[in-house]
Amino acid sequence: MKQPGRRAIVDIGSNSIRLVVFGGSLRAPIPLFNEKVMAGLGRGVVESGNLAEPDIALALKGLARFAALIRLMKPSDLRVVATAAVRDAANGPDFLDKVRALGLPVEVLSGDDEALIAALGVVSTHPQADGLVADLGGGSLELARVKDGVVSDRLSLPLGVMRVAVIRAGGTGKLRRLMREQLAAHGWINQLAGSRLYLVGGAWRVLARVHMHVTRWPLGLIDNYSFPASDARSLKASVREFDPAQLLAIRGVKQARVAQVDDAAALLAALVALIAPSEVVLSASGLREGLLFQQLSAAKRGGDPLIEGLRHAIGAQLQGPGQDQALLAWSDGAFPDEPPAERRLRHAVCLIAGTGWASSPEFRALAGEDMALHGAWSGVDHAERAVMAMALHVALGGDPGAPPDILFRLAPAERLARARSWGHALRLAHRLTGGSARALSKMPLRLETADRLALCVPKSAVNLIDGGVERSLARLGLSLDRAVRLQVQS
Repeated sequence: MKQPGRRAIVDIGSNSIRLVVFGGSLRAPIPLFNEKVMAGLGRGVVESGNLAEPDIALALKGLARFAALIRLMKPSDLRVVATAAVRDAANGPDFLDKVRALGLPVEVLSGDDEALIAALGVVSTHPQADGLVADLGGGSLELARVKDGVVSDRLSLPLGVMRVAVIRAGGTGKLRRLMREQLAAHGWINQLAGSRLYLVGGAWRVLARVHMHVTRWPLGLIDNYSFPASDARSLKASVREFDPAQLLAIRGVKQARVAQVDDAAALLAALVALIAPSEVVLSASGLREGLLFQQLSAAKRGGDPLIEGLRHAIGAQLQGPGQDQALLAWSDGAFPDEPPAERRLRHAVCLIAGTGWASSPEFRALAGEDMALHGAWSGVDHAERAVMAMALHVALGGDPGAPPDILFRLAPAERLARARSWGHALRLAHRLTGGSARALSKMPLRLETADRLALCVPKSAVNLIDGGVERSLARLGLSLDRAVRLQVQS
């Protein structure tokens, strides 16, 4: 029997072949199983135009295992795709026949398809993405323009990381000159100055690990890690200062990628010099996630990956149905003019805070912080994770004056101050009603004037008011720099 909700993808790339089985929300899928074989199919194509026999043998052995695993896991949906190495190899059709003989219905993606689908993967977790997606594989570099959830112009260049080494061997500056020549016919590239550059692919991820190491970045998550595009040149210089052993000592850097880091750094520096983006953003989502996103209806695509992912993962742990919506609506009274981008983070905090009962009382604040900082959530960057963690630290009983130091490395102080107020609001809500969503709707919180906050309680519920509630209300007012008033209504 097939397992509903499980979707498997086999991605036959130039560097690696990977099987990923996804579960979770359709809008925010989570890898349940993830395995790869570093077959290096692109090596032979670069050298001779053919897939090399030893690489074919390694690839088919790994694919046979993947086929067996798929039969065991019984996913409800399976896609098997091959990209540049198989697409470009003279003996690619023979290899495809052998893959199909294993029971894997492989299809070859064109360069244009690959660019489109990788960009859709970025859009799936970065709905507001605006700029250029650069998907770097072993055999090709796919570029696609994204804006407001739409993928428009795109192209595929024979500048995969395996080919870059050969190009650079031709002399200093040859890579940049070749890239300039290949981009010259595509005028839309010149319109991207000052935008963001979204990086997809294993070689880019390893390069980001080096940047994290050099800058001593405190959060080790790759997705949505960003840095100024101007760092690309210094990053290239930093990579050259490391020997292979030093690179391997960096967290997340694997042996198979060490030889590619210098070429990836050179390619990034050349791309940044030609396009002049303002910021580089790493995306953990790409081709595989794009294949899933491509299957969704327009309505499903419009969902928020952060909220949808949280609801699927922890919705069953909420104290009651609709608790997150009740907390969000009630706390809106204290933050009536909040931008939508901040309100969605407050909504995420309401979801996580509603599961606080599931942790030991001594560790609730710590558990909430950890869930915000390290949870497998899509659509949230490092600063936003810190904002959520600050709110949860306060909401779940942590000392408001002693939040984790890491938060101040990740987010601006003014955003953290607002998040602290969210935490005070949720702490007040819990103290006031014990988590009852229905009761909250009868005790609205609202700004009476620009400098005064009121909590309105019906006379029938006046016994809920005690010194703890009054102190929680006072702390919320203090965090917002507003006076507070407790209004009992008859």
